[in-house]
Amino acid sequence: MADFIRFFIPFYFIIFFLVSFVGISYRVAKQIGKNPNVLPKDDSAYGLVGFYFKLVLFALFIYVILLLFFPKDIFPAFKINVLEYNLIQYTGLVLMMMALIWVVIAQLQMKNSWRIGIDSTTKTDLVTHGLFRFSRNPIFLGMTISLIGFCLVFPTVIALAFFLIGSILIQIQIRLEEEYLLKEHGQIYLTYKMRVKRMLSLY
Repeated sequence: MADFIRFFIPFYFIIFFLVSFVGISYRVAKQIGKNPNVLPKDDSAYGLVGFYFKLVLFALFIYVILLLFFPKDIFPAFKINVLEYNLIQYTGLVLMMMALIWVVIAQLQMKNSWRIGIDSTTKTDLVTHGLFRFSRNPIFLGMTISLIGFCLVFPTVIALAFFLIGSILIQIQIRLEEEYLLKEHGQIYLTYKMRVKRMLSLY
């Protein structure tokens, strides 16, 4: 199991990044004629959130690459032994795979409205169909589930820290986007917001 995890985790996150960020970004950029990555690079509070997003992604990438090349040093470091059971790890693997599929489906359902960040220069359609009937933020939900799965597959204090920090940044980003969507779409978004929960509606 350890050898499988050593290879699975790095390749999973590489595939996740290439498909859901690079691939989808390229597809949308061709359709709209500009880069869909609109995270600000200024000194604003929102710019700081974007900077920390990138920093966490970079740190996660370094961590999983170290796991691949230096397993004897990384595997035993900061382990949470109480979670180290095969059933828990298999559950984590399933969650990670489902999360990747879920995120890609949600991104495709957004079509040209998909952005990395808030695009205040272009009015995009409010997407409420498909997975957006069950979650106002299915992509962020999928990312969160992916990090939960990561913690279960590879239960370390560092993996838990990635989950906690990532979740905080995601929740801040969600609220920033909600403010923008309410301003942009008004009553339509308010009605949608009352009908569908922020992360998951089970009905």
